[in-house]
Formats: sequence, C-alpha cells, structure tokens
Amino acid sequence: MEKDVAPIMAEYWEKAEFPFQIIPKLGALRIAGGTIKGYGCPGLSITANAFATAEIARVDASCSTFFLVHSSAAMLTIALCGSEAQKQKYLPSLAEFKTVACWVLAVLRVMVAWQPIGLCMGVYDMCHRYLKERKQFGAPLAAFQINQEKLVRMLGNVQAMVLIGWRLCKLYEAGKMTPGHASMGKSWTTLRARETVALGRELLGGNGILSDFLVAKALGDLEPIYTFEGTYDINALVTGREVTGIASFRPAASTQRSRL
Repeated sequence: MEKDVAPIMAEYWEKAEFPFQIIPKLGALRIAGGTIKGYGCPGLSITANAFATAEIARVDASCSTFFLVHSSAAMLTIALCGSEAQKQKYLPSLAEFKTVACWVLAVLRVMVAWQPIGLCMGVYDMCHRYLKERKQFGAPLAAFQINQEKLVRMLGNVQAMVLIGWRLCKLYEAGKMTPGHASMGKSWTTLRARETVALGRELLGGNGILSDFLVAKALGDLEPIYTFEGTYDINALVTGREVTGIASFRPAASTQRSRL
C-alpha cells in the first residue's frame, strides 16, 4: 500500500477516478475474504481482518471502502447465504481479485468502524512527520507546546478508537456482540475521527487544505464514512434504545390538535 497506492491516490482522488491497475496488487496481499475459511480465502480472525482493514484505510480510505464492499459486503454474504455451488463458483476468483464484486446491501458495521481508525492512524503519521520536519522561528514545529498538545490529543483518540474496535471484535468472536455494541462502536469512532482529522488540519496550517498532505483528502473521505451504515445520530439512537429499553426513533403522537 505504501509503495504502490500512497504515491498515486491523491491524483486519482482529485480526478474522481479509481486506479484499477492496483487491483492485482490488492489480490496479492491474500486478505480478500477476511474471516471466510476455505475456497481460497485466508480464514483470518475478526481481529486480524479488522487490523487489515485499518491498515488499508491508513493509506487510503477509498481503497478501504472498495476492499470492504468486495471482501465483506459481497464475499461474506455469499459465504453466509450462498449455496455450496455458488461458493465454489465465486469465492476462489473473488479471493484473488480476478473477479471484482459489486455492492450487496448488508450490515457490516464492525469493519466499517475500523475505517476511521485506520484513516486517523494515517493522519497522525503524516502530522507527526510534518511537525518534526518543518521548521519555524529556527525550531521544528514539534517543539511548540500547542502543537504537542494537539498531537497528543490525536494519539489519545487513535488509541481509544483502537481499543473500542478491538473490544467489538472480541465481543463478535464470543458471539456476544449486540446491535447496540456495533452501533456505538461505529458512531463513536467516526465522531472521534472527525475531531482527530480536524486537529490534523489545524497542525498543518495552510497545507492542511491541500490534498498533497493527506489531511484534506482524509477530511473529505471521512464524511461519507460518518454517514453510511447509519448516520452518527441513528447509530446513537440504536444504542440508546438498547440501554434504555425505549425506542426514540418515532416521537410520541401529540394529543393536542393544532390551531393551524
């Protein structure tokens, strides 16, 4: 990812195009299919699959979305719901990216929660390098107190997000994960990611709005992640229903008639 994807993704992002030439290299990673066992799939643990997703997102969120649609939304749906003949026909080719899957609607929020984690890891890495390399008033930007505070706050968010994601994986593996767990994980990580990327944009100053420095691109990539698989608000209400026992999606009907 660092060698083949990172150098070209800003250009393709600006053109709103996808670099299809990287697909064989994604296949060579042998991680498509994630947790699926057999049929040429890697049979990873949910935790290993989550970290693989995060590492792709660390370099490029668009690639991680492409990977999740292919590997989780499509391949996992076939593995769980398809006939044996369908599994034999489709999964081996999909595992090698010789065939590319299109969108299949499913709830795969655990892996989606790992996208903003990886994205923020990449933003933190960029800001850490930038602050140490760029100098102002005869000293690196990393030497200034406010910059250090913001960088530490970013790191704290990343560490907390990883722990939330890790806990989700362990609950899933134990068969104890509830919809409220998944919704809280997805909503909370995307909320913290927004804060983390915004701090990165502040640290880079004017360069924070240029796609060359990753952060502006990350800001744009994060917004759809914040929204798809349920917006922050809806996922928060799913968790709220679970902890209170009261569904607040539909307001109570008014007993008073309007005068209008």
